[in-house]
Amino acid sequence: MQTVWTTGDIHGIGPEIVLKSFREIDHSTCKPIAVGSVEALRFYNRELDLGVTINEFGSFRDLENAADFPDNVLPVISVAEPAGLVNPGAVSAEAGHIAMKAIDTAARLCLEGKVRAMVTAPIHKEAIAKAGYSNTGHTDFLAELCGISAPAMLFYDPRSTLTVALATVHVPLLSVPNMIRSMDLESFLLNLAQSLRTDFHIASPRIAVLGLNPHASDGGVIGTEEETVLAPCIGKLSAKERIEGPFPADGFFGAGMYRDYDAVVAMYHDQGLLPFKVLAFETGINVTTGLPVIRTSPDHGTGFDIAGLNRASPRSFTEAAIWAERIADNRAEKSTAKS
Repeated sequence: MQTVWTTGDIHGIGPEIVLKSFREIDHSTCKPIAVGSVEALRFYNRELDLGVTINEFGSFRDLENAADFPDNVLPVISVAEPAGLVNPGAVSAEAGHIAMKAIDTAARLCLEGKVRAMVTAPIHKEAIAKAGYSNTGHTDFLAELCGISAPAMLFYDPRSTLTVALATVHVPLLSVPNMIRSMDLESFLLNLAQSLRTDFHIASPRIAVLGLNPHASDGGVIGTEEETVLAPCIGKLSAKERIEGPFPADGFFGAGMYRDYDAVVAMYHDQGLLPFKVLAFETGINVTTGLPVIRTSPDHGTGFDIAGLNRASPRSFTEAAIWAERIADNRAEKSTAKS
């Protein structure tokens, strides 16, 4: 069964890294289908002299024999095309519309069981807002489409095995404390542990939880969330799961404490992603956990500043593609073992 790759924002580096990853991937284990703009792929393929043979199809039904294609042929489902020229580096509603249409198509192919996983190239939040979408990114869009209330963003570095999960995602910092106090943190942590077992084959995952406040509140001197929310939840779960904390976030990564854990839970976006991107910018990937579909992506953005310049590294996207296949294999193995 094939895996579907979306082209992302056509004015960013998405089409470029899709094409470069297609050249690098092991086609004996991965048979990708691209979904998005075929004209954008052709533009970057030609302008950057990437040498990929592109075959366009109108629907999945037209390419059900894609697994039999030669390794140098990339099948593409065109969901929408730009009215004018591809314009690297430009923010546009049209690009936002194409990106979201590709995600919707890819997710539905997964939900219908026609493909085994989806790998998404980066989208631009301003572009999708200009296109009329209220979603802040892939995660909440997929959650809404799949009818899931609280999927999680998990960032994984295959090189160092550093893994960071976010308790809150794309929300203003001002909103984080109330969200931490009101969220079902117990379910979040239990679901994370289950995802580590199922998707990553970690039999007994060890999870570290970071504090919300500086110095994890210094015993309640700098905030109360550690004493009133985090510590009680961790204590309740510690009898059934290996969950520890809350730890002061400032020294946790620098001291290398993350190496003792299978995953680290950050309370907000930059608390987790700033150290992750310092330590794993080119090799890290994003995995959306808690969904009925498998979705991975590179951990970087649209790279508008280098779009069209042949400078984008495909390494993170390639790792995301490799891990989409592995997670699909792990889930299939888990399902077979249960039955």
